[in-house]
Amino acid sequence: MKICISNVRLAALPLALAAVFPSFSQMRPAPQLREMVVTATRAAQPLSDLVADVSIVDRAMIERSGATGVADLLARLPGIEINRNGGVGGTTSVFSRGGNSHHTAVYLDGVRLDTQSGSGGAAWESIPLAQIDRIEVLRGPAAAVYGSDAINGVIQLFTRKGQGPATPYVGVAAGSHGLRKLDAGISGSVGVDGAFDYSLGLAHEASDGYDAQPQRLRIPGDFSTTPPGDGLRNPDKDGYRSTSANARLGYQVNRAHRLDATLLASDLKAHYDDFSHDPAVPVDDLAHTKLRAVGLNWSAQWSDSYSTRLSLTDSYNGYETTPSSYLTTTTLRGYLFQNELRFGPHLVTAALERREDELENSDVGATRTRTQNAVALGYGLVQGSHTVQLNVRHDDDSGFGGKSTGSAAYGLAITPKLRLTASAGTAFRAPTLYQRFSEYGVSSLQPETSRNLEAGLRFSEGANSLGLVAYRNKVRNLITFVDQPGACLSPFGCYDSVARAEYKGITVSGSYALSGVKLGASADFQNPTDKDTGKQLARRSKRHGTLTADTRVGSWLLGAEAQFSGRRFDNAANTRTLSGYTLLNLSASTPLSKDWTLLARVDNLADKQYELARTYATAGRSFYAGVKWSPK
Repeated sequence: MKICISNVRLAALPLALAAVFPSFSQMRPAPQLREMVVTATRAAQPLSDLVADVSIVDRAMIERSGATGVADLLARLPGIEINRNGGVGGTTSVFSRGGNSHHTAVYLDGVRLDTQSGSGGAAWESIPLAQIDRIEVLRGPAAAVYGSDAINGVIQLFTRKGQGPATPYVGVAAGSHGLRKLDAGISGSVGVDGAFDYSLGLAHEASDGYDAQPQRLRIPGDFSTTPPGDGLRNPDKDGYRSTSANARLGYQVNRAHRLDATLLASDLKAHYDDFSHDPAVPVDDLAHTKLRAVGLNWSAQWSDSYSTRLSLTDSYNGYETTPSSYLTTTTLRGYLFQNELRFGPHLVTAALERREDELENSDVGATRTRTQNAVALGYGLVQGSHTVQLNVRHDDDSGFGGKSTGSAAYGLAITPKLRLTASAGTAFRAPTLYQRFSEYGVSSLQPETSRNLEAGLRFSEGANSLGLVAYRNKVRNLITFVDQPGACLSPFGCYDSVARAEYKGITVSGSYALSGVKLGASADFQNPTDKDTGKQLARRSKRHGTLTADTRVGSWLLGAEAQFSGRRFDNAANTRTLSGYTLLNLSASTPLSKDWTLLARVDNLADKQYELARTYATAGRSFYAGVKWSPK
């Protein structure tokens, strides 16, 4: 596989540093050898046995980060970039390896999160970070395990799971732009041998915000901007209010059977500026997003080698704007029957899965539905220095018919400290119901398809590690909006599945411990390209990465972090430039007493002015401080 990426001069320094003391690819110094991961194959496996490119974020890292959004936390991982229209409550996209946001499948406690409006993808701004306990990020195609949408990866979010004595917690925090946060909860287990475990949480977060669009468009379709204070703009603060709750319950019926239930609800109200109004009469526009995720699971261990899991899931995403009248809701229902057979070094999996999608949308009219039925098989082998992972899956969609995908991966431990991996896989993504049935839709759209190759090399010795991954993912039938009046009901244009894209790049990451200082770095050199035009894909850079350093001074844990990103373009034609940027963030935490902890953070210390999307401002220098009570 040939990787050729130009204009990497500005990234030379981070790459050199990465070679000396690499990044928290697991967002921690070094993974524990037997730490379990479920996202890679949908079966629990030790992290050290995986061939896949996986990062892990645990609760301790989430709390130390001081991040206010899930996407902000993910942006510090290798291979991940984000795009946002304004502040934390604004529409947010997450790009994995340069791919479109909807090319990453997202799950919460096994419940699929997605929207069938527009181009689809998870509504990242509506996922409350306060309820998340752990994140697993799988980079690379996984359609042979998960089906549609997993072209560039899978991100799985987990809420807290109770165990041991009842443990309550309360956290309060405040920050720049009138940020206020309050979260509380309790978790634990009761009964014989802790048979019943529980975790309950509530959180509320609010911010006065800032003027997210100090520059306004002159007229619709004219993308030149006006200076702040000159002409057409609505100089109000675009704040948000978020309230969320979650419950996760489990009951170990006996040694063989276990029942689990999870529920998360989130309600987000975020202010924004709508260009469609008369600029002479400023209007306070409001977007209201509701998220619900429910999952029920029955796990059975029929013997030492054979187990099954039956899962029923339901998720709801609603989005409504006022005073403009736009409403869209997506409901996803999932049914999964998973079988696992383990004998010696072998793991065989077989699954039956059904997905039901439903869309109600102002632009679509009648409620639209579709179903996908699938069968999936997997085989894994970990023996000596060799690791093998094979997966095949066939999905049958009620709209376009059948689609088969497969993947093969191999890992070789050259030495106990050095491991070589290689993999190949195919994936697909079905068009959303909006893309097929709205006034801009075409019912004959075909699925996007991809072919991926990647190779990796990883060195690990104690707290020190160095990883290198090279990949190339070619996507065909890419669905884009094109100017072809008459092909659909809209006179402005329609969706069409004719484009091609290529995501290729190299990721370097690792960690190094030096005299009590934990150093880390990651650097991504990528080339996300529209193969029909040769242009760089919008809002994705060719270079981005992170440098970190953490150390203890007395009772204080001090951290420094630099995030950098190269130049991007705001549009497909590459005529509107988004400048590169470097951000410096500082954090500090210390126990105030046995049960109290203080956390403080400064983001964008140098007050760098930059944009993630044209005309949308970012927050500038921001301060954050909070205390948490949790009895030990």
